[in-house]
Amino acid sequence: MTRGEELVSGVLRAPSDAADFDMAEWSSLIGQARNADLLGQLRYVLASAGMLEIAPGPARRHLDIAWQLSRRHSEAVLWELKHIQHALAPLEVRVVVLKGAAYCLRGARAAYGRVFNDVDILVPAARLAECEDALISRGWVPELTHAYDQHYYREWMHELPPLQHKDRATVLDVHHTILPPVSGVVPDAQALIEHAWPVPESAGLPGFYALAPEDMVLHSACHLFFNEFHKGLRDLYDLHVLFEELGGQDGFWSRLNERARECDLARPLIDAMQQCERVFGTRIPAGCLSALIEEQGSPRFGRIRRWMLREVLRPDHPSCSDAAVKRARWLAYVRSHWLRMPLHLLAYHLVCKAVRRSG
Repeated sequence: MTRGEELVSGVLRAPSDAADFDMAEWSSLIGQARNADLLGQLRYVLASAGMLEIAPGPARRHLDIAWQLSRRHSEAVLWELKHIQHALAPLEVRVVVLKGAAYCLRGARAAYGRVFNDVDILVPAARLAECEDALISRGWVPELTHAYDQHYYREWMHELPPLQHKDRATVLDVHHTILPPVSGVVPDAQALIEHAWPVPESAGLPGFYALAPEDMVLHSACHLFFNEFHKGLRDLYDLHVLFEELGGQDGFWSRLNERARECDLARPLIDAMQQCERVFGTRIPAGCLSALIEEQGSPRFGRIRRWMLREVLRPDHPSCSDAAVKRARWLAYVRSHWLRMPLHLLAYHLVCKAVRRSG
């Protein structure tokens, strides 16, 4: 297979590039954006640049439907959060909303056109069992019931096994920190919770918070660069928009670097800055990035790492895929498990999965 051009990242970076597209290029653009979960964001960028009217009729219909779907998702997220708040309010626990739902609550530009696969919240580890009981009593039930899955999440991971509501089928992930404790990188979850900002009063969610801006960026970077890049380009675009939106705040970059050092998250932040610059042309202050790089030094296997990130952050679409991308995605899968678990636990985990598949 001959790999085609990456159109969606180019148009998100410079929407005027779409002015000369023919029908085949528009078809590839829409397909790439849909598979990357970026179709609604693409519509917003084109509209903001006054380029929406140039889209051919069939492409325009896909863009408009994606935009309307994103609006419905935002409404559904807010509705789900109200149910969660109602379930947890008697506990008087501070609940921090994470990722896409937090962007939605704060009216951040990262939410514009975005769709949401689930809702993620962070609660203090000491209150985790109480929160789980309260949610189960209100209709959320574990998606995974096998004893090994329960052990895997409860002993090694940073969240409970996913919960799904028995009536609405919505999925809720309840975190007690932002990275698996067995990964060896253990940010102070209590500090993240204490530094969080209340969500706007207009949301009607007393007791609910969102991570402070710097912590929101760091969590987004962790979520992308410690995982398997299933929606890598979408998650990188989230980071790009967060950098662009928050970067104008006084002292943001210095606070971001300081928090990265405090949380031992400088490496995923460097990756986020470098890849956002490369793919979307994000404006990162040179001194901010160079200071982190100087402190961290060159990562191990730097050339292989750069190749892997370049390949896995392409649109997940046949027009941008070849054998190199498939190899890179396999390597990213292995790397994600390596980062999250020490070798002895990883070996045990993979053996258990293999035994279950064979059974």
